[in-house]
Amino acid sequence: MATATAPPKKQLGPFKRWLFKGVEEMEGPHEREGQHHTHPWWKVMCLTGVDYFSTLGYQPGIAFLAAGALAPVATLVLVVLTLFGALPMYNRVAAESPHGDGSISMLENLLSRWKGKLFVLALLGFAATSFIITITLSAADAAVHVIDNPFTPHFLHPHQIAVTLFMVAALGAVFLKGFKEAIGIAVVIVVVYIALNIVVLGVGFYKLASQPHLIVDWKNALFGSYSNPLMMIAAALVVFPKLALGLSGFETGVVVMPLVEGEPGDEKLKPQGRIENTRKLLKAAALIMSVLLIASSIVVTTLIPAEAFRPETDTQAAGEASGRALAYLAHTFLGDIFGTVYDVSTILILWFAGSSALAGLLNIVPRYLPRYGMAPNWAKATRPLVLVFTIICFAVTLLFKANVEAQGGAYATGVLALMSSAAIAVALSVWREGSKWRWAFMLISLVFVYTTIVNIVEQPEGLKIASFFIGFIILVSLISRVSRTTELRVERVELDETARAFVEAADRRGEIRIVTNRCDRGDVGEYEFKEREKRADNHIPTRDPVLFFEVKPGDASEFAGVLRVTGADVEGYHVLRAESPAVPNAIAAFLLYLRDTTGKVPHVYFGWSEGNPLAYLFKYVAFGEGDTAPVTHEVLRQAEEDPEKRPVVHVGG
Repeated sequence: MATATAPPKKQLGPFKRWLFKGVEEMEGPHEREGQHHTHPWWKVMCLTGVDYFSTLGYQPGIAFLAAGALAPVATLVLVVLTLFGALPMYNRVAAESPHGDGSISMLENLLSRWKGKLFVLALLGFAATSFIITITLSAADAAVHVIDNPFTPHFLHPHQIAVTLFMVAALGAVFLKGFKEAIGIAVVIVVVYIALNIVVLGVGFYKLASQPHLIVDWKNALFGSYSNPLMMIAAALVVFPKLALGLSGFETGVVVMPLVEGEPGDEKLKPQGRIENTRKLLKAAALIMSVLLIASSIVVTTLIPAEAFRPETDTQAAGEASGRALAYLAHTFLGDIFGTVYDVSTILILWFAGSSALAGLLNIVPRYLPRYGMAPNWAKATRPLVLVFTIICFAVTLLFKANVEAQGGAYATGVLALMSSAAIAVALSVWREGSKWRWAFMLISLVFVYTTIVNIVEQPEGLKIASFFIGFIILVSLISRVSRTTELRVERVELDETARAFVEAADRRGEIRIVTNRCDRGDVGEYEFKEREKRADNHIPTRDPVLFFEVKPGDASEFAGVLRVTGADVEGYHVLRAESPAVPNAIAAFLLYLRDTTGKVPHVYFGWSEGNPLAYLFKYVAFGEGDTAPVTHEVLRQAEEDPEKRPVVHVGG
């Protein structure tokens, strides 16, 4: 066995070496796993928590704006779906995708060939929406906390967009410098942030206990709008999609699974210890967040007047509590010094929420697009991707004018679409097993699909931005796929014993001569006619044997793979057979393999193709076959710059 020769690497300057460092680090979906140190599950929970727990910075305010006095009931519905829907669902995702692929990998093979690839690209578009908006929304909310702090210099107050862009740029700079998951820092930030929230919530409940009329006023407002609990629940289900931000963090939790410490006896493909520890991570995060969400919703709804969220007129700036409800309470009840400490902790966790999201993007994109041939090879490197994602975050920030509420719809769309796809994947998996829980998971998937549809209807801007990401990814992917079609695209070549014996026999007798053939009948008459034709047309000496090489087109949507060649003796004619996504690329890779293993430059013989060249080009890109001879020559030309070392292509007949 030998590996086909790859194109010679060009010498890069110092800047390009720095920029493209890591391109060779990821040749498959799991290769980066071993490069990460693993950590106890509770520490990794803090890393995912900078995304999940940071939603406390804006979720209570969004809930109040969406539901008013009904906000605590709507939040309770959110908690129920979290604990009895999302949690068991992602426990299943963790079991079936323990290498950080996320729920997308469970659906990757749901559809075959190009349909499956386009389906994955659409899911990646929603994932990009979720993660990109996590970065921009969190940075925007962090900027709100900076601007609204009483100690912030006055000249910054009109420049929230600039502060947001600065935070996005700073986040990108961290990754460009060489980001490593700062588990220890994340632990400190999360512990401090949760502790400060507990203090604020504790003071809030003390205020409610000392002023019971506030609870009475809230109940009167609630029952004044809804006459009975059933109407409340129904109304809560209607507004629930607007609260979907409180479900963020689950997808991130399974994406970072390679960081979770497993057990010494874990199998590589099915690390049970890591799976169980990830389930502990998801359960602990869900329970902590559920308590904090309900408590924060109660104190925010009862203690903050509505006018603190909404401006009196459309021309006024947003209310003081907009995007920072708990910070507003911290300043109001505990003073500006404590409030500033709370603001700093909130700013840090919101900023690190972007880190978690960007880490998720940098993990997911290289696992899929380069493997499909739908991204340039440099997409395997971190730094170019960081630049691309940072520029996109700039554009989204400017598009939404760094407004937290305005980005909520887009974020919710991305989160809910991913969770709906995960719910469907889990339901199908459980259904195939015939589990007694299959109807429960089917119900969960229906709830998430309903929530996604309602969110899209009520907040169509989310679908618009998601559609932009999907369209952008598909366009770039198709352009990349077309531009990379003449790459070698074969990881290695493997021959069985019969094929190896045929090659060795041909090597001993003279030049290596390969006759390509599209198998028809496969009988001796076919090979006898083909050999006689090629010897006459190309003046092949009778002393040189010929080997027939037949490549059956495989799944053309695949980009690269292993070329496995088998040998067959058809009444004295030596036939080599293989299957490949792209026929010309497979022939070129096999010729380079022969050159490297025998030391001889092989000759390959084709017949002329009759037909429209443009039609052949489309067939090659879409189906992996077409006008094979010129494409094979082009692949060889790109793979070997020296014509003297390049396999010789003959076309005639």
